[in-house]
Amino acid sequence: MTTAIPVPATPRDPGPRLHLVGARPPGGPADGAEGGRVGYLVFLLADVDPVALMAAHGIRREVPEAVRPDTIRIDRTRRLAEVDGRELDLTYLEFDLLAHLVAHPHTVHTRDALISGIWGYGHIGDGRTVDVHVARLRRKLGPAHRDRISTVRRVGYKYVPDHQ
Repeated sequence: MTTAIPVPATPRDPGPRLHLVGARPPGGPADGAEGGRVGYLVFLLADVDPVALMAAHGIRREVPEAVRPDTIRIDRTRRLAEVDGRELDLTYLEFDLLAHLVAHPHTVHTRDALISGIWGYGHIGDGRTVDVHVARLRRKLGPAHRDRISTVRRVGYKYVPDHQ
């Protein structure tokens, strides 16, 4: 279903229009499922600010629970990790390990999976290597945030964000 939201405009300048395309009316469940997700594809002219256009139509941008800001931030492009605004001094592997855990919150990672994913398939080592790096990461995160990396006994580790 296509829903066009009218934009107040003068006859000379029709202005940008917002066309929402989806499989359900706004506010209704998707395909009869409660809490279903619907994606929208919005085409705008290059000079149109999407945030301003949405605000003009009373559409506010809500941040889903899964992507709310955390006190631990990872910037992969600049290879920076911050906790409460403080930059962490991490080694190459510590950064990769933390970035991987933060990118997959609440997912339990086995030591073997972390070894092959972070260190690489050719690495010869054991789960103790991961344990040592996690211990170093926890120390660098500090007492307020070291519990963000949770041990799953006899399995591995998972990252638990601030908002659970």
